[in-house]
Amino acid sequence: MSVKGFANWKSLALSLALLGLAGCNQEKTEAPEVVRPVKVVEVTKPDEGRVLQYSGSIRARTEIAMGFRVDGKVTKRLVDVGQRVKPGDVLARLDPIDYELSVQQAQAQLASAEKQVEISRLALNRAQILQEKSITSQSTLEQSQLSYDQAVASRDAAKSSLEQAQNRVAYTVLTSDVDGIVTATSAEAGQVVAAGASVVTVAQDGAKEVAIAVPETDIGEFRVGKTVQAGFWSHSSLALQGKVREIAGSADSQSRTFAVRISLPDDPSVLLGMTASISVKTDDAKPAFVLPIAALSRQGDQSVVWLVDRQTETVKPHPVTVAGFTGEGVRVTTGISTGDLVVAAGTQFMREDMKVRLYEGDMRSAQEPQAPVSLTQS
Repeated sequence: MSVKGFANWKSLALSLALLGLAGCNQEKTEAPEVVRPVKVVEVTKPDEGRVLQYSGSIRARTEIAMGFRVDGKVTKRLVDVGQRVKPGDVLARLDPIDYELSVQQAQAQLASAEKQVEISRLALNRAQILQEKSITSQSTLEQSQLSYDQAVASRDAAKSSLEQAQNRVAYTVLTSDVDGIVTATSAEAGQVVAAGASVVTVAQDGAKEVAIAVPETDIGEFRVGKTVQAGFWSHSSLALQGKVREIAGSADSQSRTFAVRISLPDDPSVLLGMTASISVKTDDAKPAFVLPIAALSRQGDQSVVWLVDRQTETVKPHPVTVAGFTGEGVRVTTGISTGDLVVAAGTQFMREDMKVRLYEGDMRSAQEPQAPVSLTQS
């Protein structure tokens, strides 16, 4: 190697050494501490315990499926769903022609029976006169008496047949027996219906109740007379106390749920068909704090939440006991207390003693509905 080449190589090596020293100095320089902004909720007082919630509809305590007492062809249906009715109002009519003909036939039979009674009476009178004069025997008189009695019985039967035929004509007109509202119709004009088949269903005025379906896993929490809370979708400010009135003795074969009826106090705001929400406090209910589901994370086999230290502005994991879940979030019984600040989202980015910064004006109560939140890295 020439002297000139050696000098160039030495200059290049010196430059590389200087660059290496500069890199080492940069690595030794401490990186600035990352302060991660987070959204939190403040823990408020615990709830009253696990509450079961079911939706149902408002129904009348008494619903009557009204139908004709005779069969026939419907000629008119005079009411529609939602229409109010009172006793005596005509709901529907059947074609009465066949029944009117039966009345005429029964009238003719009655007239014939009455004639037979008259004939038998005259024969009996003659037999009595002849027997008094010893012209006829006692047996002849007795035979006349028997014929008369049979004629009277036939006349009475004919009267009953006529009354039944007249009743059947009256039964071709379906009338309401109660004050109420029509909730369903099951027949139209021109349809042939059987005797007793439902034509119009009327919800009787008076007590109202909520009908709900309860799965077998929760039916043990219900008993007749138990007090429950009823809320209404159409009146968010309206809340009533109801009582369990009836529990089905067996589960529905399709849904495997039990029908439960909740009686309600009278209130003009509660209308038939409205949707109600029934809340039932369980017998073994334990108070718990409600947190957003996103606030819950796991470390190994332990459920934890991340609490923010107000003084040091750092986070630490705290083991908690989860009692269950609700529509509002997760229920925690131990591990936190009122006033704690819990990281509401992004727990997967947390590590112990990490510095955090709270979003200004975004602190929420743990009992308030939680909107979706995101965690932004600074």
